[in-house]
Amino acid sequence: MSPILYLLLASYSLLAAGKQCANVTVPVNIQARQALFNVPALHGNADATYFAQLFTNIGRNYTDDALAGYQSVTGTYEISAKFCHPDRGTGGNGTVQFLIHGMGFDKSYWDLPFNNYNYSYIDLAVDKYGFCTVSIDRLGIGNSSHADPLNVVQAPAEVSAIYEITKMLRGGTFPGVTAKFHKVAHVGHSFGSVQSYMLSALDPSVSDALVLTGWSNNHTWLPQTLADWNIHLARLNQPLRFGSPALDFVSTLLAKPNVPSNSRPDLVAVLSKAFQDLGVDLDNDDLWEIIATTEIGDIINGANDTVPPVPQDLPSGYVTWSDYTANQFAFLTPPFFDPAIGLFAESTKQPVTLGEIFTLGNGAPETTPFTGPVLVFTGRQDAIYCGGDCLAAGGDSDSIPEQARTAFPNARSFEVYIQPDIGHGISFHYNSTAAYEVIQKWLVQQGLGGSYM
Repeated sequence: MSPILYLLLASYSLLAAGKQCANVTVPVNIQARQALFNVPALHGNADATYFAQLFTNIGRNYTDDALAGYQSVTGTYEISAKFCHPDRGTGGNGTVQFLIHGMGFDKSYWDLPFNNYNYSYIDLAVDKYGFCTVSIDRLGIGNSSHADPLNVVQAPAEVSAIYEITKMLRGGTFPGVTAKFHKVAHVGHSFGSVQSYMLSALDPSVSDALVLTGWSNNHTWLPQTLADWNIHLARLNQPLRFGSPALDFVSTLLAKPNVPSNSRPDLVAVLSKAFQDLGVDLDNDDLWEIIATTEIGDIINGANDTVPPVPQDLPSGYVTWSDYTANQFAFLTPPFFDPAIGLFAESTKQPVTLGEIFTLGNGAPETTPFTGPVLVFTGRQDAIYCGGDCLAAGGDSDSIPEQARTAFPNARSFEVYIQPDIGHGISFHYNSTAAYEVIQKWLVQQGLGGSYM
């Protein structure tokens, strides 16, 4: 082989090489003192709506009304995680990014399997900047343990899990990883940012940097968000993913797991025939709109998968927003996202627990003694933490997220970056990778670069 050809092939192999990832299950001993709530059981979607009515009522504090006391939550739970490192190996001398997703998502938020991973945060962090990353399914979500959705899966218990995993990363005891990471940056999104903030208040020494995305410390629009969600029981909203295998129509699908999706009935054709029988003539575009943007799409989600999902049989305290339109209102800002990724976001959404709703805006201290650097990074059109415009601060500051500066009186540095043309669900917008480039550069500027730069 000629030297030139050898160099060309070697160069190609370097360019083609990508991140190396492993999915692991992490047993975590959780210890948390948290609220004990007493609310009526949710038997159906109308009960979920009534819960939202009580929670958003301007004349009451439903969190206080439902509070029956406090308890210590202890036990060993399994946390599903993904560890990624550059193809050159794992180096503990660099910074590991601990990625914590928000409500309605799982760890795939950071590495979206959409459009050849073009929206991936992890691809950018690992392949271009040489970071190692750990992303988790928070307690109760995805492939992690599904515990009591009211009195176990709350913010304090989830923070405890994050704390224990952080210690594993520093101590070289994280499953399958022998490196001891001397520097850990906690990167959260939305509720994951809330938990990163709480972690820094619990033990300021546990983190070397905080990157709080999709966040401000202004909770004004949380009731609006819950109202927009029009919450339903997750098991009724997407029964093929979150319901009971005992349901007849689910059992029928699961009985034939290897039937190709193209041999199953065309859902548009089935609906078209049903409407025609009722004397209603709708074209295919209208029928597709009905399926894609209403709860019909959620109810049948997974029916055409080559291998149908295995229902998780979640209890009624796991809830979710009703449909694609509720998803768009809270997380996605037109025209700055591909409608196809919006449909993907709806089909892969994750539930929220009642305990998380109660502790989303409660329990976090007003300030944290954290002394490291802080970056608050939020899309300008964020609906949940900025009401749709993060620059509409009313003259009190440059932006709504900027108002969180007072929460970090001891931080070495505090910076706010408002990314244009992005709503709350940052990863699902066209501008996401440009946004995530800012974060990587900021970490490097803080002296917290990856293992291989």
